[in-house]
Amino acid sequence: MNVIDHHGACMLDVGFVPLIDAAPLVAAVRLGLDRKHGIRLRLHRQASWAAIRDRLLSGELDAVHAMAALVHGVQAGIGGPQADLAILLGLNQNGQAITLSPALAARHVDGEPLADLLRSLPRRPVLAQTFPTGTHALWLYYWLAAQAVDPMRDIEAVSLPPSQMPQALAAGELDGFCAGEPWGAQAEAIGAGRRVIRSGRIWSGHPEKVLACRREFAALQPDVARALTTAVLEACRWLDEPGHRRDAVAWLAAPDAIGLPEERLAACLLAGADEPAGEMMRFHAGGEANFPWLSDARWFLRQFRRWGWLPEAGASNEDDRLRDVLRLDTYREAARALGILLPASDSRNSVPHDDNTLA
Repeated sequence: MNVIDHHGACMLDVGFVPLIDAAPLVAAVRLGLDRKHGIRLRLHRQASWAAIRDRLLSGELDAVHAMAALVHGVQAGIGGPQADLAILLGLNQNGQAITLSPALAARHVDGEPLADLLRSLPRRPVLAQTFPTGTHALWLYYWLAAQAVDPMRDIEAVSLPPSQMPQALAAGELDGFCAGEPWGAQAEAIGAGRRVIRSGRIWSGHPEKVLACRREFAALQPDVARALTTAVLEACRWLDEPGHRRDAVAWLAAPDAIGLPEERLAACLLAGADEPAGEMMRFHAGGEANFPWLSDARWFLRQFRRWGWLPEAGASNEDDRLRDVLRLDTYREAARALGILLPASDSRNSVPHDDNTLA
């Protein structure tokens, strides 16, 4: 049973990993949008995605900032305990990057094929992602495969919390990594590596982080789940309005959020002149970044099958199972309350690049 504060608001414990795309949760609290919708959010910084998963499943956290693919991996029982989870809304699109060591990055940018580069190393290349079935693993593997590198055989893939990746790269323990910002920017700032591709170039407008909870929470407390969805959705919309992200930079720089210098976060959160519009981090995009697209969920499962983590679909009701994960009705109610347009279909025509131009 949730705790009720002295104002009669339901208190919810929400976990996040220190990344730029946790901004909607921080903004919802700083702007008082949680209280506006009759709830109170207590944010808890977590060290890793494994901690996010474990504390959500144990009930220590009511909801979490999570990678979309992590939720589908837990739902499928891949690489850990199976549990019934729910996605309330998407938090953002784009905003991740693949970073290589300075030497590898320089040679790659000069045009040397990635496969040749990695084969030239005196040992098996070590590349890090943040969770075995997370989005960062999928962007990394997709990028490698597009350049004739088999991520299941040609590299050693390791999982690390994103905040540890720059130092591991600097220490020579890694040859590269894929993570959410600001950790690629941090690697560049300390001279440990160089970002060679943004995730928005792999798939412009790709799904990334979501607000997730246990299925029983969404089913047994629909009013609370709707209030939570509405508050965070309003924060996502606020973040995409002109000028507001500068306020968010200061909030994210706080020690209990990300704890890096404001100028480093600003370089990730504010659009640069050299950053293509399709690769920018988007928190709302008129609702496109927030709607729990059925087509995105199908793509994640196809990638799980591509890498041999999930057997081929045998039943024809997979979409029904995905709809149990994607709380479309809850999202629609929240969007209507805020006057946000809803798409005519649960699927969208958006796919990643499928050729070897991802250099």
